[in-house]
Amino acid sequence: MRTPSNWAVAVRKPNGEIAEVTRVITSPMAKRRVYRLPVIRGIIALGESLTIGFRALAISANYAAASDDPEEHVELTRGQLIFAFAIAIGFALALFKIGPALITTWIGIETTSWFVVIEGLIRVGIFILYLFLISLLPDLKRLFQYHAAEHKAINAYEAGEELTPERVQRFSLIHPRCGTAFLLWVMVIAIFVFAFFGRPAWYWLILSRILMLPVIAGLAYELIRFAGKHQSNTYVMALLAPGLWLQRLTTRQPSLDQIEVSIRALEQVLERENVSETPTKVEVMA
Repeated sequence: MRTPSNWAVAVRKPNGEIAEVTRVITSPMAKRRVYRLPVIRGIIALGESLTIGFRALAISANYAAASDDPEEHVELTRGQLIFAFAIAIGFALALFKIGPALITTWIGIETTSWFVVIEGLIRVGIFILYLFLISLLPDLKRLFQYHAAEHKAINAYEAGEELTPERVQRFSLIHPRCGTAFLLWVMVIAIFVFAFFGRPAWYWLILSRILMLPVIAGLAYELIRFAGKHQSNTYVMALLAPGLWLQRLTTRQPSLDQIEVSIRALEQVLERENVSETPTKVEVMA
């Protein structure tokens, strides 16, 4: 769980206890106004989310594999984070950016407009197929259950409900500020952005798909941020409906024990923010 200035991870240890780790977010957005400008703040937020995600996974893995000695639970070094970033981003670019562009080139479509549309459809198709295939893996089911538990806890908090597993369980496992919806909109927005580039030579085609990714991610961030603040708007939610439907692939109904872990992480970041009884004072990211 994260708020604008803190993040927390809660882990169910092998002995059944819940371990908690909280960290302060030292964001560049707090230092310079330029980093808080629309689109730019989305690029910064994406980088922060990736960093926090890798660090949280490392903490979780340490608690699952190590002893109860706190000294044994170390976090990723800067070099390890950079290496993990390179592998993850390289894989994503190859599968979801470069791959669809090259496939569309090999098909032999001549019309520029159709080239961009077909490329976008192939990209979205690969993304959905990828999510479907990994959802079949047994180990991923537990991950998707915790993903849903996170959404339920945030939905309950934003509704002003008491944060108990039984009450939180009643809430939806879908949330508009979700990474799954964000990724889908990255791919949809890319269709419109790449339309301005036409159909260049294959090497410029690949380069444009890589260089424009931060800008596209920034635009998608603004859309998701806007949706999160206008959840009562019927037209906004209708526009975001495909992203919400897609979350059915990355969420599974969690158990009360899993919801308890998500609540503990949420309570930790709320405590760090010194939150009053007004839920709207903290923007918890799903």
